[in-house]
Amino acid sequence: MVATGTIRSGHVVAQNVEVIKADTRELQDRPKGFGVYVLQGAFTLWNRQTDKDVTITAHLTGLKVGSKDKPVQGGGVFISGAGDVGGVLKVELLETGEIHSNGGIKQGTPDVITGGVFVVYGANVKKVINRRPVTTYGVNDMVLDNWGTVGEWIAEDRITSHGPSGIGFVNFNEIGIIRILSDIETDGIGARGFNVYAGSVKHAEFKRIVTRANASVGIQVSRPVGTLIVHEDIETYGGEGGSLVKGVITKLSADGLSVKEGGTIDMVEIGGKIITNGPNVRSLHVQGEIKEISVKGGIISKGSGSKAVLIENGNVSLNGIEIQEQPIS
Repeated sequence: MVATGTIRSGHVVAQNVEVIKADTRELQDRPKGFGVYVLQGAFTLWNRQTDKDVTITAHLTGLKVGSKDKPVQGGGVFISGAGDVGGVLKVELLETGEIHSNGGIKQGTPDVITGGVFVVYGANVKKVINRRPVTTYGVNDMVLDNWGTVGEWIAEDRITSHGPSGIGFVNFNEIGIIRILSDIETDGIGARGFNVYAGSVKHAEFKRIVTRANASVGIQVSRPVGTLIVHEDIETYGGEGGSLVKGVITKLSADGLSVKEGGTIDMVEIGGKIITNGPNVRSLHVQGEIKEISVKGGIISKGSGSKAVLIENGNVSLNGIEIQEQPIS
């Protein structure tokens, strides 16, 4: 569903829509930002009017896309306005059921991505709820991605990525509250768990984050975050490798929690451990600022040449936190 031409207003209601089969890979209309193009989704709602006074509204519930045995080709759920200066898409509620998507992007492609559930620029969503698992399978397939503005984003079930550079949750604009009530798990090279590379997040809360490949940082932040809570562990298993960052394949290490220059976190609460298992990585790497932190299970590194903590021109106080370096023999 695309608003163009004479369509200058409207309200869309979608309820219990299931897309069993779709392929959007050859569609050439793709929004661009942050160095990449975004493939449309099996369910697409897009206000493409260039006039900023054109607003489309929507209420979207019970959206299901693909299946474990037959993921859709391309993106899953895609909602967008016409960028920061064009028409706006306002969504009161975006609620999804189970989502399975595979973008079919060729390995090594730096400038094309997809999302299992993607809120693109010009979309203003009051609340996103993912009721069932969201899973992506291919290269550059983000699971949850935000370029718009979201008041609250809740995922009640597992968030899983199986492909290279397929990040669990990506934020590039503004989100008030994130609550991921089940695990984020990735197993592709460069598939980070959660990152904030632009915009800001007031409150981000997770159950557990696990990554299992090289260059797959658990959490990486380079912009302001208010409160960051992980109830259980942040755990990574990889070492160094290449990952897609803003349209460029970049060398990263599978650090546990990384705060880059320009990144600040007001308060970090980890209910379990920050633990890395791979070589030449850091469990906590601070180049920005963490104003307050608690890690109940301690900060642990197990890989050869790895450090539990590395502070590079950053600021954090680790008083009362157990720090262990346990290189595997």
